[in-house]
Amino acid sequence: MPRPIRVAIVGAGPAGIYAADALMKSEVAAEPGVSIDLFERMPAPFGLIRYGVAPDHPRIKGIITALHQVLEKPQIRLFGNVDYPTDLSLDDLHRFYDAVIFSTGAMADRELQIPGIELDGSYGAADFVSWYDGHPDVPRTWPLEAEKVAVLGVGNVALDVARILAKTADELLPTEIPANVHEGLKANKALEVHVFGRRGPAQAKFSPMELRELDHSPNIEVIVNPEDIDYDDGSIATRRGNKQADMVASTLENWAIRDIGERPHKLFLHFFESPVEVLGEDGKVTGLRTERTELDGTGNVKGTGKHTDWDLGAIYRAVGYLSEELPKLPWDAVSGTVPHEAGRVLEAGHHLPSTYVTGWIKRGPVGLIGHTKGDANETVACLIEDFRAGALRTPDAPEEDAVLAHLTENRVAYTTWDGWKLLDAHEKALGEPQQRERVKVVEREEMLRASGVTLPQE
Repeated sequence: MPRPIRVAIVGAGPAGIYAADALMKSEVAAEPGVSIDLFERMPAPFGLIRYGVAPDHPRIKGIITALHQVLEKPQIRLFGNVDYPTDLSLDDLHRFYDAVIFSTGAMADRELQIPGIELDGSYGAADFVSWYDGHPDVPRTWPLEAEKVAVLGVGNVALDVARILAKTADELLPTEIPANVHEGLKANKALEVHVFGRRGPAQAKFSPMELRELDHSPNIEVIVNPEDIDYDDGSIATRRGNKQADMVASTLENWAIRDIGERPHKLFLHFFESPVEVLGEDGKVTGLRTERTELDGTGNVKGTGKHTDWDLGAIYRAVGYLSEELPKLPWDAVSGTVPHEAGRVLEAGHHLPSTYVTGWIKRGPVGLIGHTKGDANETVACLIEDFRAGALRTPDAPEEDAVLAHLTENRVAYTTWDGWKLLDAHEKALGEPQQRERVKVVEREEMLRASGVTLPQE
């Protein structure tokens, strides 16, 4: 009787779990069957949802419920706190598995090449997100000294950063934020947050619901300059062809014509302002210089030569995420992705046998979490096609116990799905005395202990 297809998935965020789900729903799940191991660098699963989504977005975190159902399946195992390639190399993966899918996502900041971006007080949004989401590998404190802050970018990450900066710490206390984040935000001095976009309202990449949520806080006054409400033929065409863009533009129009209220923290949404230089003195940020832009008829913009200097004490760039290069795999440094064809990894124009990608490492950090389902389906379809064609490599040690022996031999303190359930219960228990759903554990060693892992020194 043929054995099940052994598949390793590196990265247990939504992209990796969706790939596991696609495999489970495929025709090969019945015959010859599939056996899937998910490897995750963090001690806990769920990737971007745990460490990239703002804590005041429980609706998005509800996606975890669906991902839970996938990971409960007996054909799927989770190995957390396992690092590629330190704990498992590409050669190791090919030794144990018929196929490997990389779904490692993107957690670094894309660079913004303008003068002064390196000044003290200039930050990447991804680093700030990692801090307020309690990522174990970043510092436990964050400098929040500036009373006036800029956020560069008009996507959902920019909105998240702006909202966290503009809310009060106690507004966020009912969420899962760790104690160190709550303490840090209590010291936040920001009273004005300015979000800058170089194009117009019709080109903003906000989700309508995310945008509207800005206005729900009793402490945040959202302000839009009526002069920033402008459309050309390209913008009108965008609104007609894209319902979400039209809803965003309508919301911004309504905010532009209303009176400014009395809520204590001001959040300004600026359009047609292109950042050209971060201003500073003595190595520290003191402001931002922008160039006014105007629409060119196509929905794009051109500079007008008119500059404005804004008095600011800190700047966060939210101009996109960037994936980290994966050792032993080909790499496109410009797009921050692994070269591929429909998910099959390409090296020198040829498919790398049994090696696949899905999610942001495949197509770049664009789209919403749900968009990775289509990615996963395409990649898994190629994997199954290669299996049918006899094009997969034959592993030397496909037995399920072989990878366990490797991890144990190399003293890897790995977590499991049952371990996640223990950590989940521990975090919920931490929240109970404060009537909170959970309090997220930050320290890696505490996460491991709560997951039932005995650390080497213990």
